[in-house]
Amino acid sequence: MKKYPSIFNDVIGPVMRGPSSSHCAASLRIGRMCLDLMDGDIKEVYIEFDPNGSLATTHKGQGSDMGLFGGFMGWEADDERLPNYLQAIAEVGIQVKIDIHPIGATHPNTYKITLKNEKETRTVTAISTGGGMIELIEIDGAPVSMAGDFYQTLVYVQSPAELDTLIEQSFECDEIEYRQGNFTFLEIKSNQFITNSLETSLLEMDEVLFIKKLYPVLPVMSRKNLVVPFVTCNEMLEYNKEKNLELWELAVAYESMRGDMSAHDVFEKMRSIFKIMKSAIDLGLKGTTYADRILGPQSLTFQERLDGKKLVEGDVLNQVILYTSAMMEVKSSMGVVVAAPTAGSCGALPGAILGVGKTLELSEDEMVKALLAAGIIGVFIAEHATFAAEVGGCMAECGSGSGMAAAGIVSLKKGTLNQSLSAASMALQSSLGMICDMIADRVEAPCLNRNVMAATNAISCANMALSDYNHLIPLDEVVETMKRVGDALPNELCCTGLGGLAITKAAKEIEAKLANGELRSNKTFFKVC
Repeated sequence: MKKYPSIFNDVIGPVMRGPSSSHCAASLRIGRMCLDLMDGDIKEVYIEFDPNGSLATTHKGQGSDMGLFGGFMGWEADDERLPNYLQAIAEVGIQVKIDIHPIGATHPNTYKITLKNEKETRTVTAISTGGGMIELIEIDGAPVSMAGDFYQTLVYVQSPAELDTLIEQSFECDEIEYRQGNFTFLEIKSNQFITNSLETSLLEMDEVLFIKKLYPVLPVMSRKNLVVPFVTCNEMLEYNKEKNLELWELAVAYESMRGDMSAHDVFEKMRSIFKIMKSAIDLGLKGTTYADRILGPQSLTFQERLDGKKLVEGDVLNQVILYTSAMMEVKSSMGVVVAAPTAGSCGALPGAILGVGKTLELSEDEMVKALLAAGIIGVFIAEHATFAAEVGGCMAECGSGSGMAAAGIVSLKKGTLNQSLSAASMALQSSLGMICDMIADRVEAPCLNRNVMAATNAISCANMALSDYNHLIPLDEVVETMKRVGDALPNELCCTGLGGLAITKAAKEIEAKLANGELRSNKTFFKVC
């Protein structure tokens, strides 16, 4: 079944707490589906990570444990209890063991999970694919492909029978297929679970052992025969011939078809996202506190010196730096943010769009339109490249955010469609090969610098595009290049903490101080050479 990115699933979302969407939100979604597989009853969990993957070195510091354990307890990605996950998992009595050894994983974000209670043992292998998106690739030894965008009914049987024909005659399925591994089960994907009467009839059959139900974990569901109007920039331009739609309107057209919702609902859903972003920035500007982080509330100092006219002048630029910093500080203090397109790059897009909008005194509607324009650029990246730093380095996160923001800023200035695409192309070109080498396994530094760079790069590229600079390389080809460059980056430079700034002497000293509790304050840790 062909799947296509959704702006609200893959690009601008999820709404969450934690340092990393591919670690925190994704693992929580995996945990939620594991909980459903165990009928809400988990007593023991055995988790295995491959030493060649990203999770072996980052699962604790970047929040994979937090998200996964929260999912085992049925929490949402923005649950306020998440920072206290260790105490909570102990209180509910779930025993967890984590081992790091070769498991033959081919994806850097692979979770191999064994779940137990008094009645049964189930196994799950899942991957985090970037920006909070997931895929369960194996259940009980049987290959599957579950992204959390359907209601999944699993009918476990003694052996394959003709149950699929029987079910299809009485229930409308999006997809139904037998899966064989350590057990055999019939997987049913649909927009709802099978009816109670059908479930009762199945359980009365000798060949049926039991039935499992897995709820969707994504906000926008999929369906069979799903089609979208376009999935590349060139296809979008062809679609737009004689329509003359603006980029944000094309985004609405895409998401309306992808998500089976009205244009009005798409716009209002993005408005709700805008409000969450604005609230996070407002919270950050008041100052944030959190013990387990490296950097304190530096945006407060920036605001003071901006007000005192001690900074280099530049109203828009400084407003964007301030907003980007405030958003990143909320993320690092476990506040609620929107991954846009990831939590690690959550400051760049809203910092740029809301910062420019604030300075130009634009309306909320105009900023919502800009976010939609940014969202459709993200669709092209999600479909043909990646948002996962574990796969494509920081180019996949801050680079993508910069390209998306550049298109959105052109939209704010009422530029043309071609100028928006040019701005996105130039911003992405400027980000090729950017590595991911976070210090002390915290998504703070150099992440903050790179979010600011992404946002300010977006302004520069937007202004160049508005001046009709020639971007030379079409957007589709730049996105294809992102994929090739990401594939060429070594593992050490892709969110493993094994290369770049992460292995400098200063970084290792900071890591040691964190481990010893010596940085548990909200003052910035400085080392002057």
